[in-house]
Amino acid sequence: MALLFPLVAFICGLLLASAAVATQLKPLLSMLLARLLIPVVIIYNMVFYKTGSVMLILFAFFSCCILFIVYLKLSRDRLASLCFSYTNMAWLGFPVAIAIFGTEHSMAMIPLYIGVSIFGNSWAVTSVSSEPQAKLYLLKKMLQSPPVIALMIAGVLRCFDVQDFQNTLLVEWIYTLAKWSMSFAGMCVLGMWLRKTRVHWADIQTSAKLAVLKMFCGLILCGLAYFFLPLPQINTYIGVMFLLFCLPPAANIVALETHYQGTGISAKYIASGTMVSVVVCVIYGVVVHLL
Repeated sequence: MALLFPLVAFICGLLLASAAVATQLKPLLSMLLARLLIPVVIIYNMVFYKTGSVMLILFAFFSCCILFIVYLKLSRDRLASLCFSYTNMAWLGFPVAIAIFGTEHSMAMIPLYIGVSIFGNSWAVTSVSSEPQAKLYLLKKMLQSPPVIALMIAGVLRCFDVQDFQNTLLVEWIYTLAKWSMSFAGMCVLGMWLRKTRVHWADIQTSAKLAVLKMFCGLILCGLAYFFLPLPQINTYIGVMFLLFCLPPAANIVALETHYQGTGISAKYIASGTMVSVVVCVIYGVVVHLL
């Protein structure tokens, strides 16, 4: 069921893309995903805190920073470097993690997502903007992002010692509904989005080469984390951590680029990267299950 559900949601998105309702449905599902479903999952997992979450947040954030710097040195292109480092954790990451690793182990994606979101909300604007951005503006934007707000709400709730409510039936139902809805919404939006995007073979080839480079960087960073990161459950989390380097560019990069530069160059990076990433994730999932 965990393996089939994201696929069914993706096919639903492909089928709905041609329907008139898709124009209203795509932004609605995206808004629900970013502003409600993912924050609920974050709050649940951070309130009922798992050891190592802070380390995973830091790992994700600094991994994104390193990827950005590495590719900027190679390309001298800030937008391309952002596409290389800022990954799609919401629409693709969560559904794939649940399908490959199951519900319990895939929850390491929550702190990883928070780390990537902090990077995206603090670094992405400076990368696509032609003018320097004030540090206070970037800090305000980061603090207003849904993942960070969810993290703050979770911190407040922990002060009231609500951990005993974890086994409450209502809480479990809300969490389960949010988790599966998050998976469906993410893959459905992804299907609708890809159906309307044209990609050329040259774009696929470029994205495939970048995927290989990104996974190579991931092997190095995950290897260093495995041996040196003080994370008690590193054996459980390392597979999910590597998934971070199999994912495509974040879809909201093109929205930021359009707003600040008036162009949409990153759309082809995102579309072709997503297609390559889907294949990479399937292969990765098969390898994980064979091992």
